[in-house]
Amino acid sequence: MCGIVGLYAKTDSIRQNLGKHVGAMLEQMGERGPDSAGVAFYADGVGASKVTVQHDSADQIDAVAQSVQKAFSGVQLKRRGTHLVIESPETPAAMEDWVRESFPDLRLMSAGERIEIYKEKGHPSEFVNNYALHEISGSHALAHTRMATESAITTSHSHPFSTGLDLCLVHNGSLSNHNRLREKLLRAGIRFETDNDSEVAAGYLTWRLSQGDSLRQALAAAIRDLDGFYTFAIGTRDGFAVLRDPVACKPAVLAETDDWVAMSSEFRAIAQLPGAENARVWEPVPAQIYTWEGEMRDGVAA
Repeated sequence: MCGIVGLYAKTDSIRQNLGKHVGAMLEQMGERGPDSAGVAFYADGVGASKVTVQHDSADQIDAVAQSVQKAFSGVQLKRRGTHLVIESPETPAAMEDWVRESFPDLRLMSAGERIEIYKEKGHPSEFVNNYALHEISGSHALAHTRMATESAITTSHSHPFSTGLDLCLVHNGSLSNHNRLREKLLRAGIRFETDNDSEVAAGYLTWRLSQGDSLRQALAAAIRDLDGFYTFAIGTRDGFAVLRDPVACKPAVLAETDDWVAMSSEFRAIAQLPGAENARVWEPVPAQIYTWEGEMRDGVAA
């Protein structure tokens, strides 16, 4: 099953209430994925980079916070649930390397300039409340509810997956060639944290982008190279994209108003948004790439 939601804000009102709206959408997808939930928010920070880390032990998160403050000046810390967001004047790559070397037992959820990822085991409604999503603002977000079929029910196996700076992916479906593709990507230097097939899809996009592809080119190549059935929603620093496989047996809905662009596995999630009754609503065409980045809002055939 699994459920996907995405929201791209066009107005300040939606940006200021992004977490509230995404949380309401996410709760509607609880029946599609009761095992865990996660969300990637894109919001401006106070430094050059954001790194989000997670550990089940509050004491360990305390230790990380203290070490970061001793090691770097100008750092801002935000705690939410079992997660810690480190905002730093250092580059994203430098902070990511420091975290991995200093605290190898931490889960590194995301790194970049704007991305923050939170995810946890348990029912999505509990996640929305425990993480106080209504407090979070930002330009856009992707979220996911999971019914585990391909791997274990753990926080690390939950979506979204991030394998590159400011890049994340959520996925409804299953890939059949992910093990073979994982081996190829590992040889190319892509790092994986789990055995989840969705993380391989994220890693594939990271690899294509590192080779100089645009996001649209990377997704066009994915149609050729990824075997299976899927609906992907991909987050970037400036927006998000949606892609369904050529058969498109997994559900997806897109909608747009003057205030927002939204996608979900079912319209009932989009119906929670203000003005949804007046939205232009359509089903994304199989193997067609839809992107909303900055001022560019369109869907172009692959």
